[in-house]
Order: sequence, then structure tokens, then C-alpha cells
Amino acid sequence: MSSANNDPVCLSAELIRRPSITPMDAGALDILKMHLAPLGFDCHRLTFTEPGTPDVDNLYARFGSSQPHFCFAGHTDVVPPGNLLDWTSNPFEPEVRDGRLYGRGAADMKCAIAAFIAATSRVLSVFGNKLPGSISLLITGDEEGPAKNGTAKVVEWLKEHEETLDACLVGEPTNVAQIGDTIKIGRRGSMNVKITVHGTQGHVAYPDLANNPVPVLLSYLKNLNDHIFDSGTKHFPPTNLEITSIDVGNKVTNLIPAKATADLNIRFNNQHTGAELSNYLESARDQVSGKNNKIDLNVSISGEAFLTPPGALTEIVSSAIIDIARIHTELSTSGGTSDARFIKDLCPVVELGLLNETAHKANENVKIDDILTITDIYERILKSFFSLS
Repeated sequence: MSSANNDPVCLSAELIRRPSITPMDAGALDILKMHLAPLGFDCHRLTFTEPGTPDVDNLYARFGSSQPHFCFAGHTDVVPPGNLLDWTSNPFEPEVRDGRLYGRGAADMKCAIAAFIAATSRVLSVFGNKLPGSISLLITGDEEGPAKNGTAKVVEWLKEHEETLDACLVGEPTNVAQIGDTIKIGRRGSMNVKITVHGTQGHVAYPDLANNPVPVLLSYLKNLNDHIFDSGTKHFPPTNLEITSIDVGNKVTNLIPAKATADLNIRFNNQHTGAELSNYLESARDQVSGKNNKIDLNVSISGEAFLTPPGALTEIVSSAIIDIARIHTELSTSGGTSDARFIKDLCPVVELGLLNETAHKANENVKIDDILTITDIYERILKSFFSLS
């Protein structure tokens, strides 16, 4: 497929052809730079590192130097394809069948990135240096992985270099049934917790000589599971805590274990912060009765809850969807975390991409018509944001 004139379908295929499984770039960012530089973008390849995690390549490209500044954000990294026998065609050899483009990353989210560039190219072909502001792309290779050396560090780089964003759109696959049916205006926070209750190993026939950690762990978990955090808000469902694992590593029936562990995850709305929930977990731990069992908590907060309240940005995006797709959209905060959780500290941010039906699945695909429609929507968003006729 040729990529002439930044055609979004051809560019999508170019990107899919790069097996950029986290944290490998496999040349995906080179393709973006190849298309953006001729449009006048100043491109920065940013490689970040952190002990215990792989190095990650990122790209920040900006056209213009004035405000207002609109940013498209996304990721070129993809999850592994899994069992290749589950695929009808090679996941990294894009194939069009029955009006759909197949390949790993099609939905999440290489086709959206191609649409970013195609829409931007159209706008710049008309307005060029007369654009009253700036357009940028913030593209990471770490969204599907630890998310340590990707957008989080690019955001810090932007702050250090006094790069100011006025609005951002992340191209995550948000839609359920048709293009434009869902805009994400926030996300719940997420935290993982490892609980370890220490006891004293011993024979089950002599419990007075041991200290069983299992009843203490169960009591603690019951208290947490029964706790009602809140009843939700206008834009968020209630906070929920889910116990995901309980283990003592015991392979025999006549041994009281020395320790018992459990894992849980809390998805929380913007009535809470990770720090506040950590304090609650510690307070609930201190209320658990037992034989002086030590209870360790290992808390990892992968993202705080955030909300972009309905306003100028959501109105621009919603209006563009009405104009192009002829449907009214839903403002949603459902789903897991995304890199928008890092960008929200810089500017209002929303998410709008392709359908999420096949994301991360075998035979991942998107409709060709949907690629064209989302490109038209992105173009309309840019024109509305910059008040272009």
C-alpha cells in the first residue's frame, strides 16, 4: 500500500506492519517522523529509562510555536498477538477483507494515529503557516507496558521545556457500536494492594504453639469487602474493591502456615485519592483483631481518578461528531486506565478513537469506513478548535 498524501488507511497499514510489541519500537516512530517532518513539524525523539524497566522511545512533534495549542496523544506499542493459529492472517501483515483492515494494533490504536496525521495534513495543506496556533503529537511506546518511561516522562519533559498544551485528544478506542457514540471525559483511579499476614508455623494438632495468619487475613478481607466507599457521582460509578487472589502456599493439610497473602484492586472515582484510600487500608488493618499478627501492605497506585468537566473541549468534540457522524455522543468515564491520566495535569483532555470491540483480540480489525470517518471528525475538531472556516 502506498502512503501518498498521508492517506489514513495506507498509513495505518504502514504502522501495523511494524511489530512494535511493548517496549519495542520496530520503526513505528520513524514512520511517523517521516510523515510529520515534511509537514513542518519539529520532531523530538525522546528515549527515557528507569531502573528495573526497559528503555522506551517516544516522539513529540509540534507544528507552530504560538497558542492555542492542540495536542493529539497516543501510543504505537501493541500487546503481543498471542497464538498465531488464532489469526486468519499474519497480525503484522495488514490485510483488507470485507471492508475491514486486519492487524495487531488496528483498533488500539495505530489507525487512530494515522487519522491524526491525515486530519492534520488536510488542515495544514489549506492553512499552513497561517494556522492561528500549534498542533502537536505526543506518541509513546510504553502505554501497554509499565507506563514508566512513556507519556509520564514526556509530560515532565514538556514541563521542563515550558511546552504549554491548551487541549488534548487521546485516540484510545472508546466507541461501542459506532464511531462517535462515546467520548471518555475521565477515568477511574486504580490501585493494586498486596496484603501479607505473618504468623507462626506449626502443627494443626497443637494450635496453641502456632499462630495461624489465615483467620486474621479473612477477617481483614471481609471488613474491606463489606465497606461501602461511596454511591458514585454524576459521571462516575461507585468505587469498587475486588479481591483477586488469596494464597498460603500450603501443600499439606496438617500444617498451619507461617503467612497468608491476598491481592486486591480498587477502582475509585474522583471522590477519593490514592493516598486517602491507602490511609483507609491502614486504619482498617489496625482494627483487625488477632494474636499480634504483623500485617504488611504493599500498595501500588497506577493512576488517580480524574474528570474533564463538560465544557469548551467536550462541546467541540461532540459537535464534530454530530456534524460528521450524525449522532449524539455519550460522555463516559468507564473502562480502565489510559495515558490521559498523565496528560490531565497539563490541560483538559478527552479520549475519542475507534471501536473497542476487537482491541487486544485475535483478528483485531477496524472498518475502512470508520478510519475515514474518524479522520473527518478529527479534521473538524481541529477546524473548530482554531475557528477555521
